[in-house]
Amino acid sequence: MLKDFKTTEAWRIFRIQSELVEGIEALRTLGPAVTLFGSARLQPKTPYYKAAFDVSKKLSKKGVAVITGGGPGIMEASNRGCFKHKGTSVGLNIDLPFEQTPNVHQDISINFRYFFVRKLMFVKNAQAVVIFPGGLGTLDELFEAVTLVQTGKLRPLPILLYGSDYWKGLLKWLRSTVLDATCISKEDLDLFQMVNTPDETVKMVMKSMKRHYGSTLKQALAEPRSYDMPLA
Repeated sequence: MLKDFKTTEAWRIFRIQSELVEGIEALRTLGPAVTLFGSARLQPKTPYYKAAFDVSKKLSKKGVAVITGGGPGIMEASNRGCFKHKGTSVGLNIDLPFEQTPNVHQDISINFRYFFVRKLMFVKNAQAVVIFPGGLGTLDELFEAVTLVQTGKLRPLPILLYGSDYWKGLLKWLRSTVLDATCISKEDLDLFQMVNTPDETVKMVMKSMKRHYGSTLKQALAEPRSYDMPLA
């Protein structure tokens, strides 16, 4: 029995490997891209859903690809805003017992079993990350992105928190409690920024794109191509 258990665990490696290969190959020539995170529970009539739609639509019209978790709520809004414009709408779906139902607004749709493989794909091809209001999953994605930049495992890139009214309590706690306890450095608080409008968000994203691509940005937007994985 013990031998069979060990064999089963070992063979799981090949499933993990297949998800990595599929994800890397599917996104290999994606070109300039932004990852958007946010709650699966926010409905189309909410201001944040509409903002996510507007941000993605504006980016897509410029030729920027949009990457999301592929589900409902903010993910749906982001894919929907990007879909059928110049940018590619990407959904990195995950098998979950609730909440996660793939939306239909995806040019590229990939299904994952393992969270850690999916989370790698979120940051591998992104030149910016936009975090809309969300719950535990969104907070996990936020702090993972911040930690990867802080530790040098991810090249510096904008991490934008959309909606200061939603995030200000978290920022206050980080400053008054976590920083005061010397559990983080003052510089760590500069790893992310607040934004409050779609236009402000798009402006900061495109500024980052220009830094990343330089004089080749126009060509990269017009002709998506393969480029180096943004991990150290």
